[in-house]
Amino acid sequence: MDTTTLFRLDDRIALVTGGSRGIGKMIAAGFIAQGATVYISARKADACFETAKELGEKCIALPQDVSTVAGCKALAAQLAEHTDRLDILVNNAGAAWGEPFEDFPEKGWDKVMDLNVKSPFFLTQALHAPLKAAASAGQPAKVINITSIDGQRLNPWETYSYQASKAALIYLTKRMAARLVTDHINVTSIAPGAFASEMNKAARDHGSAIAQSIPAKRIGVDEDMAGAAIYLASRAGDYVIGDTITVDGGLVHAALGTSIDA
Repeated sequence: MDTTTLFRLDDRIALVTGGSRGIGKMIAAGFIAQGATVYISARKADACFETAKELGEKCIALPQDVSTVAGCKALAAQLAEHTDRLDILVNNAGAAWGEPFEDFPEKGWDKVMDLNVKSPFFLTQALHAPLKAAASAGQPAKVINITSIDGQRLNPWETYSYQASKAALIYLTKRMAARLVTDHINVTSIAPGAFASEMNKAARDHGSAIAQSIPAKRIGVDEDMAGAAIYLASRAGDYVIGDTITVDGGLVHAALGTSIDA
């Protein structure tokens, strides 16, 4: 048994949505460090190109809004101009909305559910052919959905559509996994806890205070997220299918008291 290359991603091609910042950028950087070529997509073109430049020649920007089925198909067409196979897809693009129950608007429901649940399904569908082209019994292709601990437990905030969307995506991961494993495509998810990002401003701006409610007594750092994604994307994670890995410092499974939002 040779474990020296167990976590390497040499010659793999990956696509990370929402890859210009936050968790998506952490994952993209981690994949590149392990030898992968990574395409990143984001709605804001300038940010997408800026991050690709920062991460180096093995990172290619494909700006696109994947909040619609048309956008998902457009991104698949963009990728096809560069490659006919895709080893790893990370469905990371997401949105959140918080508002009191009495005032929660339809747009706050539709925007979040469309991007967080609908888009991962239809983007994976649009990329089914290049994923199959890369997949084999000896080296399955990987689809990694970025969910959230808010799909596993309640937070104290009125983020109705966000919590519903992340719970839905955790179970959609299982359903997709059951079908796509027959094509040698493994579908899994990562449920992050408190990581500093534009979406999680509390962790970004008040990390020290937030950390006191986390059993590990710190918020997540880049290596925590990159490590989990590399594990699932590499040979090391080939026998993990349909599961959700919780990366939260113990907040869901080892906390004794009231927890914080993530």
